[in-house]
Parts: sequence; C-alpha cells; structure tokens
Amino acid sequence: MEHSPFDEPQLTLLGLGAMGTALARAWLASGYSPTVWNRTAGRAEPLAAEGAMVAGTAAEAVAASDLVVVCLLDDASVDEALADTDLTGKDLVNLTTSTPTQARARADWARERGARFLDGGIMAVPPMIGAPDSGGYVFYSGSRALFDTHHDALAVPAGTTYVGADPGFAALHDVALLSAMTGMFAGASHAFALIRKEDVAPKDIAPLLVSWLTAMAPFAYEIADHLESGDYTRGVTSNLAMMVEGNSTLLRTAEEQGVSAELLTPYMALMERRLADGHGDEGTTGVIDLLTR
Repeated sequence: MEHSPFDEPQLTLLGLGAMGTALARAWLASGYSPTVWNRTAGRAEPLAAEGAMVAGTAAEAVAASDLVVVCLLDDASVDEALADTDLTGKDLVNLTTSTPTQARARADWARERGARFLDGGIMAVPPMIGAPDSGGYVFYSGSRALFDTHHDALAVPAGTTYVGADPGFAALHDVALLSAMTGMFAGASHAFALIRKEDVAPKDIAPLLVSWLTAMAPFAYEIADHLESGDYTRGVTSNLAMMVEGNSTLLRTAEEQGVSAELLTPYMALMERRLADGHGDEGTTGVIDLLTR
C-alpha cells in the first residue's frame, strides 16, 4: 500500500528562525509531517528536502492543520502573519516570546476568531530542542483542553509544564526565570571582572563559580517559605544587618581592583533601605516588598 504523508500526524508551524527550524526538525524526526511557512521562503527549502510540506502563504499553512504553532520574532509579527488567516476551529499555540499582558490579549484575540489558545514560554535554546536529555522544557498556559489534546505533539521538541488556565502564566514563569538568570549573569560578570587584571585564569574561577552558585541556589526555597509564611526571620543564618555590613568589603574590593560596582549597587541600595526601616534581623526577602509597587 502506498504511503501517504496524510498518514503521518499533522501540524502547522509558522516561523523558521533558529528556534522554529529546531522545532520543525524535532517533529520531522519523530514522524510528524509539518506544514511550514516563513516570511523569507528560502529558509523552508532545507526542511522541504527533509520531508516538510511548505506553504506559500501563512493562510495556506493555517488551513492545512488543526494544530497551528507560531514561533515568530515578536507579538507584532504574530499579528502580521495571522492577519489574513481563518482560525475558526483551530488550536493555536503561540511560542513567540511575549509578556503576560500580550499573552492574555492574544488569547482574547484568538477566542474572538474561533480558536482555542495556548501560550508557551520556551526554557531552552535551539540545540536543546529534540534532545531528550538536554533538560529543556516549555511552560504552557491557557486552554487545558488544547494542551491535553495535543500533548503528545507538544512533548516532542521538549518537556512540557502546564502552569495554569491564565494565558499569561507561561510568559510570567518564563520571564521570572530569565530575570533570575540575568541577575546570576550579572554577578558572574562582576566576579570575572575582579580577577581580570590579576594572574588568575578565568578557567580556574569558572568551576568555583558553578559550584558556589549551585550551592546557593536552594536559597530560593527559603525565600518562598518567607513569602508564604510572612515571617522573614525564619531559618535565617546571615541576617540583613550582617549582609549590609559585608557589602562594604565587596565595594572596597571592587574599587581596589578598578572594577565598577554598578552591577551590584542597585541591589545593595535596596538592602540598605530595608535595614533602615528596622528589619536587620530578617534575611533579604524583604527587598521583594520594596520592588512590588
């Protein structure tokens, strides 16, 4: 019996940047037959050679499958790509990086056009996609029915973590983790700057940094406990007063090494404000209250 591409599970993918291409290849490798579209048509050619079906327009691509996955540059690009498409009865999964507000607005927009909606926040870089042991995963939020219906397909490129019916929660979780990562990168950058002019090899500091930051990471559990209990002193071993005092050594060392402390001082200033308000026996959790408007 002749094999037809329609015997293979179908889905549509809009957007073939580095991430979109990685997604397409993961689905192809798992036996899916994706219909793909990209504004720059040439990016689809390698995937066509690998078995993907290439649509000439976004509207044609959307019409080809019930499950439509979007992985574009930004929210405005989603508007442009889907402007002339018929989404009636479609299941729309948006993997385009967005804010919680944008995701909620996109969910309303999709609903008005007759589509179920699921937003996604990809916690991976392209080389981690389709690699089961990479640790990559995607936060999903929005329609639970959509998530359950298409879970097998969504689980092919990376792990899946459903975080709630609120369409903005995937983006919120995504940005929360990325924000923490950004702070970690800032601290690591300052550490490397301190040794930059010394006879200390960066490759020797790197494993020490990794080990130390890994050991400190469980501190997040203490913060969560403080926030949920309301007791910011519970289990504290290094209190705020002690830490603010210790900051002077960090700042003095930076000055001696000819390194700007601008990556550290905003956080230190918040610590000092919390201490001045009489919370020296707490940990640093109270800084969060100063950030929340």
